[in-house]
Amino acid sequence: MKTMINCFIPFADAAQAEKTTRGLLETGLVSKIYLLASDSEASPLDGCEIIHISALNATATIKAIAAKADATYTLLYTKHSSLELGYFALERMIQIMEDANAGMVYADHYQIVGENKTNAPVIDYQFGSLRDDFNFGSVLLYKSEAFRDAASRMKTDYQFAGLYDLRLKLSQKESLVHINEYLYSEVELDTRKSGEKIFDYVDPKNRGVQIEMEQACTEHLKEIGGYLEPKFKSIEFSAGNFEYEASVIIPVRNRIRTIEDAIRSVLSQKTTFKFNLIIIDNHSTDGTTEAIKKFAADERLIHLIPERGDLGIGGCWNTGVHHPKCGKFAVQLDSDDVYKNENTLQTMVDAFYEQNCAMVVGTYMMTNFDMEMIPPGIIDHKEWTPENGRNNALRINGLGAPRAFYTPVLREIKVPNTSYGEDYALGLNFSRQYQIGRVYDVVYLCRRWDDNSDASLDIVKMNGHNTYKDRIRTWELQARINANSLTPTLSKGEGDGR
Repeated sequence: MKTMINCFIPFADAAQAEKTTRGLLETGLVSKIYLLASDSEASPLDGCEIIHISALNATATIKAIAAKADATYTLLYTKHSSLELGYFALERMIQIMEDANAGMVYADHYQIVGENKTNAPVIDYQFGSLRDDFNFGSVLLYKSEAFRDAASRMKTDYQFAGLYDLRLKLSQKESLVHINEYLYSEVELDTRKSGEKIFDYVDPKNRGVQIEMEQACTEHLKEIGGYLEPKFKSIEFSAGNFEYEASVIIPVRNRIRTIEDAIRSVLSQKTTFKFNLIIIDNHSTDGTTEAIKKFAADERLIHLIPERGDLGIGGCWNTGVHHPKCGKFAVQLDSDDVYKNENTLQTMVDAFYEQNCAMVVGTYMMTNFDMEMIPPGIIDHKEWTPENGRNNALRINGLGAPRAFYTPVLREIKVPNTSYGEDYALGLNFSRQYQIGRVYDVVYLCRRWDDNSDASLDIVKMNGHNTYKDRIRTWELQARINANSLTPTLSKGEGDGR
């Protein structure tokens, strides 16, 4: 097979790059290798050319690659550690590229941590896979013509979001195809648990990155017809005849170590209105049921044990929200968390009236089991703006806590009967028509401990979660595009800053 690939490799030093470049050249398919170096004094390896860059993910780097991408295919490696290709891996990637008529292919692979090699499967790319941290693995093979075309449509000079912008532009015309085969091995340097990684996007030190990612995603939504202008349905808060102004909803199963703390934090709330606590005890077997019964003397507590045995967290929420004593506003509390103080419930309910919204999201602080603050500390989701929050919500992986809902709307929409992502699905659905209000004071303590549902997940479980959230995004994006097609569209340039 003739040489037909130009390869672009991050360059830290000769020792790091030598093994990777040697493996690429041994395939006999590589026309030219370019080393992407941020060090202006970097010296090239034999047979390689240096391209000086400011950052791997910068728009200028993508443009520089496009200018050199004159072979049939373009390979971009995104790690600074060494790469080992599998047997005939590049041939296989080219074969699938042609068979699937793809603009880009990526593959399952192995990760090497010390002496251990583990499977690192990735997931299929969907129409709604808008997360900027979507994991393609480190080896991306493009059809060069498609790469150059996507790069030519990049309008903004990003320092951090260039590669993300390229991917979005590419997806507008081309398919991004996942090869369910293990085609290479990479050295993995980030060995944190899943529960530590999931908050990277809300870490304050990454704020500049997030601003650029939001800008790139918003531009993409406008280009594909999925952008929503900041126009919202107004709410009168007069629907229904509610005995209680608010209900705190706690679904629980087997949380004997934490449920009493959660209950006390609710019953200690001070409000100007009537509220109750609805606990949906999903057939606990560890003593949780008995712990809840300790509080039975308080008439505000409603203890429900569903007759059904097929309820996830979302199904438990539906059980509570459709109970005749559910209040006008339904406010979330997870069974292993607590409210920050006695004013949380009043603060959340006030926000509905002050901001005329159908859903309110608060600010929380990460703590250990003993409720002492741990990194990354306060999670305020300030990336949510009234003007663009519901568009940016398609890019991020969560909306924050606690979450509260105007019950008549929630009863109409209903909660997906799952135990992961149901809250995110609600946030996207609510934001399609209604404003989501925000409380930026800390009102909630999110306790991280070994029994948290996402504290330490294996890669298969993580992939399942991410696949589902991408599916939720796909459905929501399709709904928004369909809704926009039924309303007058913006004239060219109107409302997009041009």
